[in-house]
Amino acid sequence: MSVVEELERLGGVARRSALLRRVERADLERAIAVGDIIRIGRGRYSLPGADDAVQAAVACGGVVGLVDAALHHGWAVKAVPRVPHVVVSRGRRVPSSVSAVILRAELGPAQVDGHWTAVETTLEHCLRHLPFDEALCIADSALREGVGRDVLDRLAERAKGPGSAQLRRVAAQASALAANPFESSARVIGLGVPGLSLVPQVRLPGLPYRVDLADERLRIAVECDSFEWHGKRSALERDARRYNAMVLEGWIVLRLCYHDVMHDPDAVRATLLAAVALAELLNKATRRAGPAA
Repeated sequence: MSVVEELERLGGVARRSALLRRVERADLERAIAVGDIIRIGRGRYSLPGADDAVQAAVACGGVVGLVDAALHHGWAVKAVPRVPHVVVSRGRRVPSSVSAVILRAELGPAQVDGHWTAVETTLEHCLRHLPFDEALCIADSALREGVGRDVLDRLAERAKGPGSAQLRRVAAQASALAANPFESSARVIGLGVPGLSLVPQVRLPGLPYRVDLADERLRIAVECDSFEWHGKRSALERDARRYNAMVLEGWIVLRLCYHDVMHDPDAVRATLLAAVALAELLNKATRRAGPAA
């Protein structure tokens, strides 16, 4: 898989260390040299395209917003936009020659940071107007990158009007513990499964392992599997021992792949529903059997 594809999987923006777990150093340096990816800060890389978003915003008399602004602020997203996202005032005419996703909103000086919406305004717009899964990916990443929980709490407290219910729900569910949009998106699917409560980055009781997502009541562990280990034999052996130990301790272990989580959520939901049914059945059987002699 190419460096660009791996960066897209990571949400369009990533630290060098995260990329080097998935690609060879020589391939990363080559992608930087030819401009396939760009350095946006010390040890941080992004896909090119910011200039196109700025040009579209200028042509519309607006500013870059929503997902493009999130990328500018260094937050990972579920899907990198194929056309620019621009915020334009309600009365301004958008030229027919400009291809962009347009959000109509009135912005004060404090809500704008150069050509982009400011941090808090970007969060508010994303949490209100994007689909829930995309919004949670951005909120999780913003927290990982240092945005304070108080910012989300403040946005939720003052939210009114269209999109305010979703904004409050995203703010309540957001967690800095989610490692990337893959894990955030899996958690969103889990939220739609009755009886399941998946928590990110859980250290399993009695075991030296941390899993991507877990429901400790049901003893369901969910791993979001990637190809970052390059198929090394040592990694395969380590994973086999890890999963065997978890199963022997009574955990139902599910391994989700990136494609299914991102493109076939109904199949993932069906798997989670079946896992919950199995866990409940095992719990009933354990209670019926009573304590071991």
